[in-house]
Amino acid sequence: MKRFLIILMSALCVSSCIPLRIAPNIKDYKITKGKKFKRGLPKKTVFVFEDPKDANEFYQYINTKFKLNDYYVDVEVPFEIERNTFFFSFYEVEIPTKTINLIPLVIDGVLSQAADMEPMLEEVHTSRTGNWYIALEVFSHSEDDALKEGSVSRDLVLPYLRDLKNEYLSTHNYNEVVFKN
Repeated sequence: MKRFLIILMSALCVSSCIPLRIAPNIKDYKITKGKKFKRGLPKKTVFVFEDPKDANEFYQYINTKFKLNDYYVDVEVPFEIERNTFFFSFYEVEIPTKTINLIPLVIDGVLSQAADMEPMLEEVHTSRTGNWYIALEVFSHSEDDALKEGSVSRDLVLPYLRDLKNEYLSTHNYNEVVFKN
């Protein structure tokens, strides 16, 4: 019986957290359909990257860089590449990693059976950590989705978005961006 109990406890310790949902790990960026990445995003193709900064930092960066004065900052931001005008919209998206923690569940189960107690560790039965992403969609007057596979503008737009992402991630004071332009 002791051997069985030791094996059972070892198995519980080894597999004490069961992931229910795992947030994607994006090294640089990802091009994907918005709806496929996160429900609530548009059906268009989006440029997605992880956002390690605080909430609304990207909004502040775009507002400062493009001198928008808090007007249409997250929708229809105009930019120009080789005398072609494009627009982008962005979305700050959270995808949480969610796990079930078995050890607190077992402890609460044993205590409720043995001592007829209410669950003490109920708030730690599951754990949730948020991961934030920025998703950008690009369009123009001639193209509804400039990032989709086979789009004429895709090769022009992708380097611009990579540079925009890198500048955002490397800049701490967004007023510096105004002086770079």
